[in-house]
Amino acid sequence: MNKLKGILLTQGMHGMISQVKGLAKALDIDFTHHTVELNNFWKMIPPKFTPISQIVYKKVNQSDFDMIISCGRKSVIPSIHLKNSLKKKVISIHIQDPKVNFNNFDFIVAPEHDSIKGLNVINTKGAIHYLTNDEIIKNKDYLNLFIKKDQRKICTLILGGPTRYYDYSLKNIKNIFFLLNNFIKKNDFQLVVIPSMRTPKNSIVYAKKYFGKNHTIIDNIDKKAYLSALAISQSIVVTCDSSSMISEAALTGKPIYVANILPRKNDKRFQKFRKLFRELNIIRNLGEEEENWNYQKLDETNRVAKIIKQKINP
Repeated sequence: MNKLKGILLTQGMHGMISQVKGLAKALDIDFTHHTVELNNFWKMIPPKFTPISQIVYKKVNQSDFDMIISCGRKSVIPSIHLKNSLKKKVISIHIQDPKVNFNNFDFIVAPEHDSIKGLNVINTKGAIHYLTNDEIIKNKDYLNLFIKKDQRKICTLILGGPTRYYDYSLKNIKNIFFLLNNFIKKNDFQLVVIPSMRTPKNSIVYAKKYFGKNHTIIDNIDKKAYLSALAISQSIVVTCDSSSMISEAALTGKPIYVANILPRKNDKRFQKFRKLFRELNIIRNLGEEEENWNYQKLDETNRVAKIIKQKINP
């Protein structure tokens, strides 16, 4: 049986691409990814006030597909328009709250902390993503090229970056590194620092200066290093600004400590997400009394894909 053909629509941000590609892979479809570009005037207009028309966005050069998986505000109207313009049945899936009538889509995939409900809504615990256990295991030995050769166990810090909610000021980074340094000294860990696409260069430089030569700082974006760190770490520390990276780390079943930053605006959605993950016994706060714990590995991407497959192939 031929695979379904899909198009993935996002604004081009890594977190969104991770979600659409992860779901596409779990659904086992052939796909191409397209970065959505809205025409100037429409960039500022919320989807619910935007016409469902080609005038809104730059044309997507793909005319043969069976499924659309979209993520983010800017992809809402293109997704609806492309589905309506094709003269065959197209399955449409939107990830996150589209802020338009839910009936425009066959499925909406949204985290519980977004608090949206509907007959076609599939709620998830945290964010879905593109990581798999097989990939993590496959890349386990990659960091052997970088880490110090000694008997210390590994603790990984996964660094996010500044957002409209969280500021990566020197004061905030110093506070995280102070708590982390106490943690790794107490437990005799070797630290591995993994940056993300949003991590400021000065934060990476400061990490090298602060932790010295006895630890390992990866100073560029390296997916294999990220996967390897998840595989070999005993404990994982993730900055609070990224629900996606916390969700990805939860695939391992390993203790996750959240490095908190005081928010510069109301971050109640993030708080709700972290409250849920704490109730699921997945996270603690960095600086709390250390302990070892475990939990059922969180693989929401495959769970969601299974639900969708059952509904489209009853």
